[in-house]
Amino acid sequence: MMPLYRMNSLASLIEELRILFSKVRLTEFEIQVLEQKFPYYARLSEKHKKEFREKLQVILTTKSFIGRSEIRVVTPEMKILIGATIVMVTFGWHDLRLRHFDKILIYPDTYYSTISKNYHRGEVNPRHGIIAMSWNCFLNGMENEKDGVNLGIHEVAHALKLENQIYYNDECEFFNPEVYDAFQEIASVEIRKIKSGELTVFRINAGIDDDEFFAVALETFFEKPHEFFEYNPVLYGTLVRLMRQDPRVWVKN
Repeated sequence: MMPLYRMNSLASLIEELRILFSKVRLTEFEIQVLEQKFPYYARLSEKHKKEFREKLQVILTTKSFIGRSEIRVVTPEMKILIGATIVMVTFGWHDLRLRHFDKILIYPDTYYSTISKNYHRGEVNPRHGIIAMSWNCFLNGMENEKDGVNLGIHEVAHALKLENQIYYNDECEFFNPEVYDAFQEIASVEIRKIKSGELTVFRINAGIDDDEFFAVALETFFEKPHEFFEYNPVLYGTLVRLMRQDPRVWVKN
């Protein structure tokens, strides 16, 4: 059997060749989708828009977007908006693309998981490298960009946190360890507040555990950055350093 590190090196080589020779190119229509339906992109400078598009093309080249249930055809809009969410969350890193999660499953609405025996709006499966989400719930999350509820950000946040711990590819440990430790320390205080019923800037799901807090914190970070900063500037600043970007630059108060 070929050693695991050699298999991973071969897979990485194949992926890089795909990017080099058959990278997906955005059409004018797809760029218009970004301008009209993805506010984060629309607010960027021309320089950063170019960087965003280049990174999105790599995401679209290296990930499989798979329709499930009644979704027989994955539309360009689905790929662009979900791919753009991945780019937004990872925009602080030039080359980070969540390599382990190479399959994006898109369901029309909430769906039943045979693994958890529950209905889901979205989930991340690290064993199979899958990010799954309901398209309807994804769109609902994008409708109000200031309520701190965004399924796409939530699920990509889970994948991001897991990717940082996956040691057999080339993307592990991209979080600054000192900053990440500081974030976890402050987050534990917030989780206790939520569990005790105190009013915070985060919705109640953030109190479930560390993983849920991180996902909800990123939803709040991208959708309610000014309110987040006013509530806890130290925690917000820690996330700015961890994520290597500050959404307050793009989002008006």
